[in-house]
Amino acid sequence: MSLIPALEQVLSPKNLLSTPETCRPYECDGLSAYREQPLAVALPESVDQIKQVLQICKQFKVPVVTRGSGTGLSGGSLPLKDGIVLGLSKLNKILNIDSLQRTATVQPGVRNISVSQAAEQYGLYYAPDPSSQIACSIGGNVAENSGGVHCLKYGLTVHNVLSVTILDMDGTETTFDTKDDGIDLLALINGSEGLLGVIVEVKIKLLPKPEVAQVIMAAFHSVSDCADAVTAVIEQGIIPAGLEMMDNFSIVAAEAFAKIGYPTDAAALLLCEVDGCQQQVEADVLMVSEILQSNGAYKIEVSQDEQRRLALWAGRKNAFPAIGRFSPDYYCMDGTIPRKHLAYVLDKIQQLSEKYKLKVANVFHAGDGNLHPLIMYDANVPGQLEQTEAFGAEILSLSVDVGGTITGEHGVGVEKLDSMCHQFQAPELEIFHGIKKVFDESGLLNPGKAIPTLHRCAELGRMHVHHNQLPHPDLERF
Repeated sequence: MSLIPALEQVLSPKNLLSTPETCRPYECDGLSAYREQPLAVALPESVDQIKQVLQICKQFKVPVVTRGSGTGLSGGSLPLKDGIVLGLSKLNKILNIDSLQRTATVQPGVRNISVSQAAEQYGLYYAPDPSSQIACSIGGNVAENSGGVHCLKYGLTVHNVLSVTILDMDGTETTFDTKDDGIDLLALINGSEGLLGVIVEVKIKLLPKPEVAQVIMAAFHSVSDCADAVTAVIEQGIIPAGLEMMDNFSIVAAEAFAKIGYPTDAAALLLCEVDGCQQQVEADVLMVSEILQSNGAYKIEVSQDEQRRLALWAGRKNAFPAIGRFSPDYYCMDGTIPRKHLAYVLDKIQQLSEKYKLKVANVFHAGDGNLHPLIMYDANVPGQLEQTEAFGAEILSLSVDVGGTITGEHGVGVEKLDSMCHQFQAPELEIFHGIKKVFDESGLLNPGKAIPTLHRCAELGRMHVHHNQLPHPDLERF
C-alpha cells in the first residue's frame, strides 16, 4: 500500500486533498513569493487522526509540514514537493476557560481573536495581538512566538503560554508546562517553527481588561526625531501597552485604506497606548505628551473614547494590506534591534532603498525595536525578486551587526535561512541540529526550515573551511 491509500483509511475524502487543484490553496503561506505543491493535504478533525497521519508518514518516510491558518510571513509552512501539509484548522475548539485561574485551554486551530471574544464575558482577554489576529491561529502563534502591537508591556506568546502538548512522528504525546522542574523546555517549543513536534493543545494566560486605555498619536517632521522620542519615553520609566512607529509611506497607505485621520504630511507617526487605572492613565498621558513634544512632535492627538482608540489602531493594523494598493508585491523583514539604534538603522534602510532602487515602507513595533520594513517589488519583473531578497538580507545583517537579531516574531522559515549563517557560528548551529534530532530523530518534521546546514553556510562564505573540510565533520547533515 502507498501513502495516499493509507491516508484514505484514516481521513474522509473531504479531509484529504491530493489533486493539484485542491492542493493549490496550500502551496504557500503569507510569504507568497515562494510556492510549492505538496503530495497531499491532510485536514484531520481529531488528535487521534493526527497521530495516525504522523505514523503513516513515518512509515513511508514522508516529510510533514504543519500548517495553522497560513498567515506566516517567513515560509515556515511552505510545502515540500515530496511531503504532505498537515492542516490543523479543523481543530478549532476552545476546550475550557477558567475565569478564576484566568486561563484558556484551546486546540491549535483556534483563531487568536476568538480567545478574547470568548473571554470577554469574564472581563478577560488574551494579550498577544498580531496584526493578523482575526485569522492567525494559536498553534501558529506558538510555533512562531508571535507578538503584536501590545507586546512591549504584555510580552510575546512565550510570556503568555502556560503549557503546550505536542506529538512526535510516532504519535506520542508530550506536555510541557511552566510548572515543570529543570530546563525550561516549554520556552524551547515556543518559536520552534514545527521542527520539534505537532502542537495539539495550548493553555494560555488571560488578563483582566484594563480599566482605561488611551492612545496618543504624535506626528513628527523627521524619522530620526520620532525614533529618538521612542527612546525618551522608555528612559522615563514608562512602559506603554503599545509603542508603534510608521514612516510617511506607511502613513499615506494606511490613511488611504482606513481613512481615520492620520496626518499624511508627517515624516513619521508614533502611536503610544497607555492603560491601567484612570488616575495612572491620566498621569501617563500627560507625561508622554510632554516627552513627545520636547522631542519634536508637531501634532498630538489623544483618543477620547474607545471608538477613537480602536480607529487609531485600525490604521496601524491594516498597514500591511494597505501597501498592496501601491505595490503588487512586498517582502516583509523582521529584524529586531536595540532601540538606541533605531534612527541609525532606519537611515541605513533608506540608503539601501536607493541602492537597490526599490521603495520601502517602515511600520513596526518601535517599543522593542522589532522592525518590519516592507520592500515593494513586482514579481513579474525579471530579477526583481532576487534584488528584493538581497535587500532584505542586508537589512537583517545590519540588524545583527548593531547587536540585534534576524527575527523578532515572524520566524526563520525559508526566508531567513541564509541570514542564520550571519548570526550564528558552527558550534551554535551544531546545537540547533542536535536539539532537532532529539525531538525528531527521523528528521521528517518540517525539514529544511529554520536551521541551515553547515554546508549552506560554507557555500555562503560565512564559515571557514580548512583544507576542504567543514567544521564538525561528524555532524549529520539533513
